[in-house]
Amino acid sequence: MSHPSLLGSLNNLYEMQAQLLESTPPDRARLQVHPELGSLNWLFGRGVYLELHWLREQVLGDADLACRVESLFRPGGQSLAEQCAQLPPSDHLLNWAAEIRDDHLMRLANPSSLPNHPLLEGQRLQWLLVQEQAKLYESMLLVINQHSLQLASDDYRVVQPLRAAAPAWETRELSQGHYRIGARNDPRAYDNELPPQAVELSSYRIALGPVSNAQYLAFMEAGGYSEPRLWSDAGRAWLRETPLHHPGYWRQDPQGDWYAIGINGPADLPADEPVTGINQHEAQAYANWVSAQGGQYEGAVLQHEYQWEVAARSGVIRTIGRAWEWCSNPFQAYAEFTPFPDATISAADFDGRHPVLRGGSMHTQRLLRRASLRHRARAPQRFQLSGLRLVFPPRHEWS
Repeated sequence: MSHPSLLGSLNNLYEMQAQLLESTPPDRARLQVHPELGSLNWLFGRGVYLELHWLREQVLGDADLACRVESLFRPGGQSLAEQCAQLPPSDHLLNWAAEIRDDHLMRLANPSSLPNHPLLEGQRLQWLLVQEQAKLYESMLLVINQHSLQLASDDYRVVQPLRAAAPAWETRELSQGHYRIGARNDPRAYDNELPPQAVELSSYRIALGPVSNAQYLAFMEAGGYSEPRLWSDAGRAWLRETPLHHPGYWRQDPQGDWYAIGINGPADLPADEPVTGINQHEAQAYANWVSAQGGQYEGAVLQHEYQWEVAARSGVIRTIGRAWEWCSNPFQAYAEFTPFPDATISAADFDGRHPVLRGGSMHTQRLLRRASLRHRARAPQRFQLSGLRLVFPPRHEWS
């Protein structure tokens, strides 16, 4: 039997996803507004399919419903655009999902309706399904943000203009030593958080806060996007391909003042809020710009995910959960990694092309905000609410 609070979280996510879909005009719900994001309809249906596959097909041995829709929601023969184009209207999806999800909640609440199955041990599969629904809900919000970008007009006027601020952070030094990373005795843990590891880190200083809107504007006004030496080869190639030499959600009003497009439309940019909507190339260029200025921030680099996790576990860093934070390292398996429930959940992205993101954004559900959780994205991606936090050499190296 699943714990009541777990089922409550699952049911809440069902309702939240349905409310997003119900509140979106059907013609927009079917649109794929970003090539790397499914439509709202697809993301909603993907959540239903995942449960049909793991709960009905794998645990109960009933593959009928999952097989009927597998070609629409599973990577394979069709492109994401082709899958989105074949889906029925959102009201059909809502009715289809309601019946299936009511049945799943009943089965999970009733121990006699489920067999003894290794996937259900320790409620790991239940936690996986809840967290996958939480991730899909976050992706649905990102799609709505993309809708807002497309619908944005040019008549917004900034009330409180954003002004650039010089790089300046309070920092904390962590000493060289062995530290624990990864999850331990946590039924929520994804396979990529396991098993817990002991890692050795050199001494480093970490900024207590992430880079803010005002601090990132200083980089832009200093010509950061037009200074080739700040960018990697991949970053320079990306620059040549994109016309947006500013964070992806930023726009300028007729007076030249910057504002942001969010899920509710345009709004002023708070100076102290973390910058979001930048990719790893932009984050690395910003770090190089800070380092080139010398002084106490010379040697600035993007954090490694181990540095972030150790600082988060120690309660050192602040403002976690407002922006996903780019890390310098690729997403890879820990030693003695064991896939759960199979390799499709994590191992597909162990390809060296997906840097790690840590921390969570304002759209990330609380149950996903833990020190060991690992997220990832391709380096050029900027539709996520992603920003950065810097680390620096220990004080004795510059004092």
